[in-house]
Amino acid sequence: MKSNLLKSFRLTLVFCVFFSVFYILVLWLFAKVAGPNGGNAEVAVLDEKVVGGANVGQNFTKDIYFWGRPSCAGDGYDATSSAGSNKATTNPEYLKEVESRIDTFLVKHPYLKREEVPADIVTASASGLDPDISVASAYVQVKRVAEARGMSEEAVKAIVEKVKQGPLLGMFGPSKVNVLKLNMALDEKAD
Repeated sequence: MKSNLLKSFRLTLVFCVFFSVFYILVLWLFAKVAGPNGGNAEVAVLDEKVVGGANVGQNFTKDIYFWGRPSCAGDGYDATSSAGSNKATTNPEYLKEVESRIDTFLVKHPYLKREEVPADIVTASASGLDPDISVASAYVQVKRVAEARGMSEEAVKAIVEKVKQGPLLGMFGPSKVNVLKLNMALDEKAD
């Protein structure tokens, strides 16, 4: 009986090590072959300098830039503590935060009515690091960004249209706009 237990323990160890390494190797090979950028993170480069990760949200607050979704990750956009707030939509503290975000957004966008503020621009994503906003969230910011940059609204909207990404395979999910890529396209246009 003791020899069977020892054999079972050894076999379990061998399988744990083998499948742990094998599984990771299979995922790594799949990412290298089928993943975007050969399995490496997509970085955004402007003027030959890396300005950020294209798949991680960043905090833009200047009027010349489009703003992304709020973040509840750590002190905001902290990849080491990626998480949502876990507050229910009926939580009074959460509702107060959202109302405060709406009020702040309306100060910079006085041409909007309260009900015209898109939900995703005042609510944090589950990860707290969402790099994308809805097309509606980009459109409502066009006027502010155009005025701050001294550009026409049509020119700024054209840049939004250029950067806009359609649904995955044309049918899965909504259209979206990567905020970092959009702001980079604006900066490139300004040069």
